[in-house]
Amino acid sequence: MQNLIKAVDKHKQLILDAERYIWKNPETGYKEYKTSAYLAEKFVSLGYELTYADGITGFYTVLDTGKKGPTVLILGELDSIICPSHPESNPETGAVHSCGHNAQCAALLGVAAALKEPGALDDLCGKIKLCAVPAEELLEIEYRTKLIEQGTIKFFGGKPEFLSRGYFDDVDVAFMVHTTTNKNFCCNRGGVGCLPKRIIYKGLASHAGGSPWAGKNALYAATCGINAVNAIRETFQEKDIIRFHPIITHGGDMVNAIPEKTEIETYIRGESFDAMKNNNARINQALIGAALSLDNNVEIIDRSGYAPYKNDPNMISLAKDALAIALPDEEFVMNDVISSGSTDMGDLSCLMPIIHPYAAGSVGKSHGNDYYVLDPERACVNSAKWQLVMLYLLLEKNAERAKNIIKEYKPLFKNKEEYLAYCDTLACSGDRIEYSDKEAKVRL
Repeated sequence: MQNLIKAVDKHKQLILDAERYIWKNPETGYKEYKTSAYLAEKFVSLGYELTYADGITGFYTVLDTGKKGPTVLILGELDSIICPSHPESNPETGAVHSCGHNAQCAALLGVAAALKEPGALDDLCGKIKLCAVPAEELLEIEYRTKLIEQGTIKFFGGKPEFLSRGYFDDVDVAFMVHTTTNKNFCCNRGGVGCLPKRIIYKGLASHAGGSPWAGKNALYAATCGINAVNAIRETFQEKDIIRFHPIITHGGDMVNAIPEKTEIETYIRGESFDAMKNNNARINQALIGAALSLDNNVEIIDRSGYAPYKNDPNMISLAKDALAIALPDEEFVMNDVISSGSTDMGDLSCLMPIIHPYAAGSVGKSHGNDYYVLDPERACVNSAKWQLVMLYLLLEKNAERAKNIIKEYKPLFKNKEEYLAYCDTLACSGDRIEYSDKEAKVRL
């Protein structure tokens, strides 16, 4: 175990160089061409054989200890967010890693490098799957919808997409370490899930000055819809942790015409699938009511997003024990809360024990214009050490700890097929109002 920790220090510069390269080349989900190629080249130079995702970014590789045992998946996320006001964002795309995924990828590379050192696998059994996965940040919904329509992807998020393709069929346990602006290494009980939505109000264009009465203003209908949802916020129960945060991505085509189409992207976040589904129906009712009031129609496209995620208690204990060994000067803080943020690690937590803890080293507001990796040694190098010790504790001694964790875990779904079938039930699309001469029929 100590040799693995020391091996990370041997490859420290490789790790820090990767963090800087990825920071300077931010790319959003399913567009991480430079990032994926850079990491792949580094993995190949270390002696790994890679399996590339078909038609999209990302890859994985498998290390076999040669001894029978479970398979542990370790992940790093490739994508950035969009924050044009960040001083180091891409001037053309607004992309920037104020999510910290650059640190994750660098740490994953450090784990990969250490595991190639002589004797690294001697005390372990089973298999280790290292995966650079795309598209954790659920954004650019219109773009990803087109990818779905083209048959390129089935899911907005990289992990459910990889899951659906069978890339994780052999996996028994999974973990990844995110970066945090908190001062300590930490973990939450879990986080909310999300249902992504596109909302398209459909009105009728007319001259905005000469004959506005002949038009049907889709922008006004959209703002009424947002206000209608705001009016029911106090009815969302605190236990459900509901979030609704829309953006208008298209408000009209020219200033001297009544807007005939207005488009909105948003999520419904919630602590459970039932909470998301039940409150989504009420939100749809408010959005449709606004369309009715202004004689518009509204197309609502609901799709499966990310499942609520639960950090397995036994995996939390594992992470705490590993940090005490790998980084005895660091404090592990357990926050007994469900975060109101979402991640597609939730999709994996429906089927296997996972943990999604946090390594310190960043400052600023997450997803904000003041976010930076201030201490890359903590965020990347120390993160790699922590992950290697978690891996070691799972797979040492005939993988007794991993086997106990797997045995005690109670998945939300019996298997991948059952889960993916459930995801299909969350999708619903189409115009929600059918107008006739005497009445309007509504579909929630």
